[in-house]
Amino acid sequence: MKKRYLLAPGPTPVPPEVLSAMSEPIIHHRSPEFATIMKEALDGLKWLFQTESTVMILTASGTGGMEAAVSNLLSPGDRAICVRGGKFGERWAEICEAYGISPINIDVPWGESVQPEAIESALKKDPTIKAVFVQASETCSASVHPIQEIASIVRKRDNTILVVDAITAIGVMDLPVDAWGIDVCVTGSQKALMLPPGAAFVSVSDKAWHFNEASKCPRFYFNLKKEKAKAEAGQTNFTSPVAMVIGLRKVLEMMREEGLQNVFARHERLADATRTALRQLGLRLLAVGIPSNAVTGAYLPAGIDGGAFTKKLREEYGVTVAGGQAQLKGKIFRVAHLGYADTLDVITAMAAVERGLRAFGYPLELGAGVRAAEEILFGNK
Repeated sequence: MKKRYLLAPGPTPVPPEVLSAMSEPIIHHRSPEFATIMKEALDGLKWLFQTESTVMILTASGTGGMEAAVSNLLSPGDRAICVRGGKFGERWAEICEAYGISPINIDVPWGESVQPEAIESALKKDPTIKAVFVQASETCSASVHPIQEIASIVRKRDNTILVVDAITAIGVMDLPVDAWGIDVCVTGSQKALMLPPGAAFVSVSDKAWHFNEASKCPRFYFNLKKEKAKAEAGQTNFTSPVAMVIGLRKVLEMMREEGLQNVFARHERLADATRTALRQLGLRLLAVGIPSNAVTGAYLPAGIDGGAFTKKLREEYGVTVAGGQAQLKGKIFRVAHLGYADTLDVITAMAAVERGLRAFGYPLELGAGVRAAEEILFGNK
């Protein structure tokens, strides 16, 4: 028997309590019983997003939420800034192009964080820009963009909205939607929300709803105005992901019990331990800007292929981590520490990384990374 450890940045493990709740007999999505569950889940999402706005539930991956943000708020011919610091930043531009919106791309080297001044300069240069699209946490580069600073720039402009992909940020880092002035915030079920893939969650500010009134992009399934009206009645516009919503209610109950600031502190501690351990092993970290507390990336030593390395960890040690994407394919690996993750997940990951590096001939002191992680996670206990 080999126990499996899922330590990739999505999908992430689902707690047993949540799996149990989701396995209960299915109920009808238009029933009063489901409406009660739905309203409790929606109330929890407002707490998690730190917003007074309705958070809508879409039966889709996070990319569906991203597409809805574009198609519901802009019109063909509009211009929008897209911060491209990884594959998901590039996705914003690709979605814009699909709807006839002209992206003004701000390219950021992978692993770096965008400079807010670059966004401010672009907005001053072209006052017709309608939106700024950016990631809070760019998963493939294991880095974070300074959302608070960006929001402070965009919120001063009545004709521009800030749209944030927070798919690996909500439930990981403090991202107070209303306090910072984030107009649209998108996340997904399979990250820090500790659910299977298949649901996206979107909040829209009052300012952004005015953009919705003027938007001329075609839409049918992803119609946020209709979703908002249905959400307020405890439903979704089309068939609801019933089991997902039941699981979501349980997840939010668990997060409330832990406390939001404690959730953030736990992720910060796990990330700090992971980064410290990898540095102790002599590895160069991917993030050179603001590192993400959701996932840590590191370059592999010369001569070690990333695909072979992640395969060895998965097949021999039962530990699934992520490799690199695009130009980083085969060069890096990424260890996630978000959602249903705790101290021993980091210890397990570091032990597997050490054994994997040793198997490929990298000289290291076994236990050095584990010990460095333990010193942060356990202190003098």
